[in-house]
Amino acid sequence: MEEKKFDLNSIIGFVLIFGILIWIMYQNQPSDKEIAAEKAKKELVAKQEAQAKADKAKTVAAPVVAATPGDTVQLAQLQKTLGGFAYSATLPSAKDSFTTIENEKIKLKIANKGGYIVEAVLKEFKKFEKNSGQLVELIKDNNANLNIQLQTIDNRTLNSKDLFFEPTLTKNGADQILTMRLKAGANEFLEYKYILKPNDYLVGFDIRSQGLNKVLNSSKPLDLEWNLKTYRNEKSISYENRYAEIYYEHEDGKINYAGLGKHEEETVEKVSFIAYKQHFFTSILVTDKPFATSKLESTNLVNDEKIDTVFTKQFKANVPLAFSNGEIDYKMQWYFGPADYKVLKSYDKNFQKIIPLGWGIFGWINRLIFIPLFGFLSSTIGLSLGIAIIIFTIIIKLAMSPITYKSFLSQAKMKVLRPDITELGEKYKKDPMKKQQETMKLYNKAGVNPMAGCIPALIQLPFMYASFQFFPSAFELRQKGFLWADDLSSFDSVVKLPFNIPLYGDHISLFPILAAIAIFFYMKMTSGDQQMAAPQQEGMPDMAKMMKIMIYVSPLMMLIFFNSYGAGLSLYNFISNLITIGIMFVIKNYIVDSEKIHAQIQENKLKEPKKPSKFQQRLQDVMEQQEAAKKTQNKKK
Repeated sequence: MEEKKFDLNSIIGFVLIFGILIWIMYQNQPSDKEIAAEKAKKELVAKQEAQAKADKAKTVAAPVVAATPGDTVQLAQLQKTLGGFAYSATLPSAKDSFTTIENEKIKLKIANKGGYIVEAVLKEFKKFEKNSGQLVELIKDNNANLNIQLQTIDNRTLNSKDLFFEPTLTKNGADQILTMRLKAGANEFLEYKYILKPNDYLVGFDIRSQGLNKVLNSSKPLDLEWNLKTYRNEKSISYENRYAEIYYEHEDGKINYAGLGKHEEETVEKVSFIAYKQHFFTSILVTDKPFATSKLESTNLVNDEKIDTVFTKQFKANVPLAFSNGEIDYKMQWYFGPADYKVLKSYDKNFQKIIPLGWGIFGWINRLIFIPLFGFLSSTIGLSLGIAIIIFTIIIKLAMSPITYKSFLSQAKMKVLRPDITELGEKYKKDPMKKQQETMKLYNKAGVNPMAGCIPALIQLPFMYASFQFFPSAFELRQKGFLWADDLSSFDSVVKLPFNIPLYGDHISLFPILAAIAIFFYMKMTSGDQQMAAPQQEGMPDMAKMMKIMIYVSPLMMLIFFNSYGAGLSLYNFISNLITIGIMFVIKNYIVDSEKIHAQIQENKLKEPKKPSKFQQRLQDVMEQQEAAKKTQNKKK
């Protein structure tokens, strides 16, 4: 009776401590004024740093207004500032105009000034307000730019983003080809060539120069800078921001990422593609000739979800463009499209590896089992995505049911042996080493493997972890509803709270609550058998008390951490635990017979003990050596 009181008090104490921690965190939240002041301070520092860099750089911006034809004075002034590239400002294209190319999937708008893409729209996908009809825009309103610093032989530093390119749009069959040329003369130019094929997210992008060996300083590579401030496209900006990061391929196929901190910088060599990945969309620059070195920067733009609601990350990349025989010649491509594993894999460029499916065995489970199976259920059968998740979960749990059976059978055997183990514990109370040796002999004689219950559980862990990687990355779930959830890739809010709870959020999601309830009953159902099967070991923590606490901690963690996760993952966990409860009920009541197990163990005890495994033999040898050493030491004393 006293033990029960202690357990109840422990639980109450744990809940109170947790509640106090939550209250302290809530009280120590910065106020809106403090957040605004901190943001203003950071913006001021950023402006000062930018100004300092601008003061140090010897850059010369091109005039916004083009040269007036026949105005020799203005042309002479342009030549003083732009040198050979003054010619570009005298052309009819020297104005703020744009050229649009598009196919069934994407629409691109390229500006004369700078020659880079100023608008990239995905025509098949909408932003999180799916009823608004607003399409996903990866680039718009100056959130991105591409610039090459041009070092001239007369010691000028010019920025290509400030200079005017001459556009020429042609066709090669069904392909659209847009050539943008920054001219230093009639036949001297820096050229960007965009090639857009039908029904494709991939855009050809070639950079080359012609006749500029007498204009540009080719003693060192040109510096290309690609910047992108990523727009929010999903319902939960914090959840989306969690999966927004820079990925890159380097050193012949290795994929890595720059990190998710407030500000991350990384310099890498031999980079063959750079991906600015958002949660469900990505922009990728890929080159056939790897960049010698690349400096990558990622800055988090979400400091407060209530204030920072438009952008998620600021991505920057600086890469060198090396000269060859005094000229630049790079064959590259852009990818603007969904971060969908199947779509990315279809390009055979390792793009699919930017999807975070987990390392090692977790990634293998996702790639070889979860993705093909769920893809089959969601596309071939044509089911609702919610129903597909339920059937998917049933298949996975049924496939794992033999492992669940072996685990429960091992627990049942251990429970039968518990009286004998307790007796050994009393008999050798003063000799823990002898107790361990005799316990191992008992296991061997009874034909029971104490590790048999742990191994099946360990086999199931990779599948559980793989699901935590798979569902947040499953593009198929985006904006697909089920029951009360209007988007299975985001949280299924049923109540909007008038305040924010630290770690929990400002809403209540229902699927995490159902999953937490299912976990509670599952742990309640199994903890008793585990406690009876596993006797208390001297010097070890009391696992029975720990299990009692975990019965309440696990559902609480589910409630807190899954409240803002995608509803698809919470639905999977809810169904998974329901099925496990059902399987355990059937095994316990209709398959495993405790009396038969007890009779079998008693029969095994009468037989010659099985030859121990190599591991058991080594363990036994070590124990005997330790026991002999202990006796020798006692004799010396």
